[in-house]
Amino acid sequence: MMKIMPVDQFDPEEFKTPPIQAGNEIEARVDEIIAAVRAKGDEALRDYARKFDGAELESVLVTDAEMEEAFSSCDEAFLETLRMARDNIEAFHRRQARNSFVVSEEAGRVMGQRVIPLKRVGLYVPGGTAPLSSTVLMDAIPPRIAGVREIVMATPPGKDGRIAREILCAAKIAGVTKIVKAGGAQAIAAMAYGTESVPRVDKIVGPGNIYVATAKRRVYGVVDIDMIAGPSEILVLADGKSNPAYVAADLLSQAEHDKLASAILVTDSRELAEQVQAEVERQLQALPRQEIARASIDRNGKIVVARDLEEGIRIANLIAPEHLEICVDDPFRYLSRVESAGSVFLGRNAPEALGDYWAGPNHTLPTSGTARFSSPLSVDDFVKKSQFIYYSREALAEAKDQIVHFAMREQLNGHANSVAIRFGETV
Repeated sequence: MMKIMPVDQFDPEEFKTPPIQAGNEIEARVDEIIAAVRAKGDEALRDYARKFDGAELESVLVTDAEMEEAFSSCDEAFLETLRMARDNIEAFHRRQARNSFVVSEEAGRVMGQRVIPLKRVGLYVPGGTAPLSSTVLMDAIPPRIAGVREIVMATPPGKDGRIAREILCAAKIAGVTKIVKAGGAQAIAAMAYGTESVPRVDKIVGPGNIYVATAKRRVYGVVDIDMIAGPSEILVLADGKSNPAYVAADLLSQAEHDKLASAILVTDSRELAEQVQAEVERQLQALPRQEIARASIDRNGKIVVARDLEEGIRIANLIAPEHLEICVDDPFRYLSRVESAGSVFLGRNAPEALGDYWAGPNHTLPTSGTARFSSPLSVDDFVKKSQFIYYSREALAEAKDQIVHFAMREQLNGHANSVAIRFGETV
């Protein structure tokens, strides 16, 4: 049952889901898997598919025939839903695209910045109990908009050696170019270092279990990564006029993700707190993923009764949740005061699921309080920037004395001399 507490008992550290942190045993196992993939390539991927997934793989890649079979067997209504969701996500993310620029306002001086897409990126899509087609769309569309030429996706196969058709359909619609039948640390290793069949990527994004998270930590530096995603979180800020059934449903929408997920209500109404507490218990009984949601609610389900909504916003900023719902009549009044949240859902008709599947903003978000300093996945994650500088001899001459003086104050004579020598001087 969700615990109700007054605001004077609030401790923000108790409300943050801890980041995924492996122990020595898991770290050693991940290191062993990475080493095996580096040494044995596709053979290691087949071995691990047999061991962890119970699957015999003829090919570690999804074939064109498998892709076409999956696409033809998906019902048209679902395909149309995927296309419409794709269009919404594309429309939002296209606004994030940055342009290169050139500055040449003074004679003899040209400077600028080039925005260059990464060549190849890897997406990890978890397996488990639910085919996360939405994750495919959210992680594949931004790099395509950024101009990435190759998008490699890894996801674990079923016992039949196949990938769920919903995942394959989403991949085709989103523009994924290659799909690897691998999960866990072995998938991360394959994308980071490459195998006979899997090309080496520049960056790996996407959520996963503790083995995936640990492997991403291990390969960072060989490739870039997006983040180390922890369990899902939702914080609902609701006033006393809110419908307790709606609030409870929104809290459970995240609790059903993971036994470690966090569902928090902050309200200025003790009456609403008690109503939501009871409604969560009622709705839990009918939830197919009741066991998972029950564990989440009992462990991390909390309700804070604040003095007013202004205090509620301050609490939300301290927790820095992955998802923040503001359930009031005039939510825009509070939006500018939100300093730390992955994605904000405004009003009484914007449940978190709207962002998961449909609206357009990305659902790959910072967790574990990292919204204090990090951002949702975006087009920016799939480009790199390179600067350039041109000075004519006349322009360099104007700046010569100041550069030499600056370098000498740092006791870097070589720096100073690289400028002075061009004018027949030494330092």
